[in-house]
Amino acid sequence: MKTVKPFRLLPIACAAACVAAAAPATATDAYPSRPIRLAVGFAPGTGPDILARTLGQKLGELMGQAVVVENRAGAGGQIAAQFVAKAPPDGYTVLIADVSAISIAPAAFSKLGYDPVRELAPVSEVVKTDFILVVPNTSAARSVEDFVKLGQSRDKVNFGTFGAGTPGHFGAEMFAELGRFRIEPIHYRATGDAVSAVVSGDVNGVFMSTALATAQVKGGKMRALATTAPRRSPLLPEVPTFIEAGYPKADFSAWFALFVPAGTPEPVIATLNAKAVAAVQSPEARQRLEEAGFSISGTSAQETRRMIEAETERWKKIVAATGFKGD
Repeated sequence: MKTVKPFRLLPIACAAACVAAAAPATATDAYPSRPIRLAVGFAPGTGPDILARTLGQKLGELMGQAVVVENRAGAGGQIAAQFVAKAPPDGYTVLIADVSAISIAPAAFSKLGYDPVRELAPVSEVVKTDFILVVPNTSAARSVEDFVKLGQSRDKVNFGTFGAGTPGHFGAEMFAELGRFRIEPIHYRATGDAVSAVVSGDVNGVFMSTALATAQVKGGKMRALATTAPRRSPLLPEVPTFIEAGYPKADFSAWFALFVPAGTPEPVIATLNAKAVAAVQSPEARQRLEEAGFSISGTSAQETRRMIEAETERWKKIVAATGFKGD
């Protein structure tokens, strides 16, 4: 248990210095001049957390200031996104978010605590990750075709997700529409709960990120049927793509990008972008992230903005087709 030190009044000179250190940076300040907070909307030990810590460590080295990762898990990344959207626009509070909180949430939820377009400014897309359809080892399905037949033979199949409004959720809805069967989405708030549901056979299938699925499949805990990637993953080369399985339209993935509060000075964004691209493309970070199932990006702020606009429009149509309303 942490020992709480007694409260003491600071000397006037010290107090003034602390206030100055906490004051928002201006465009003329040397940036960065103090540690940076990197908020991630997922729990420790998850793929996004591995990404945040790998990127944060290298980014800190390149920027000459510590980058402190803060896990603000919940609501598919929305809690972290809201936190950063309301933070001072000085470059010292940065968000690493995926497609869920930025491009899917506006279409899936009518009441968000933030506006991804007006309150967040993109810095760089850093990585992408694809998904793998996994089933319990006890499942009769050994291929995508088997799974589709299983779905068509039942009124509904239980399909686990990592939360309503996530790529895996709408990817499952998309797959069900393509395969002409119905699913009952079972939403889990914790990654471990969704994994356990597959292992125990409580759900018939789940779309897991390549990073998470690889560890579970290689550990013999579940079976992989196909990947949503355009080509087979080097981590699971024996697993076919949905294209090979005859479902070329089951092509969804998740991207992760860095954001700062809207209004952050352009020179600060430019500095963050240059360092973030260098960090994610460094040999050390690249190896760590590719081993974790990510593919490396590293784009300009303008390219990231255009990508997000296109992705938001794409997911808007996918969400509308499902009829899903989150609130």
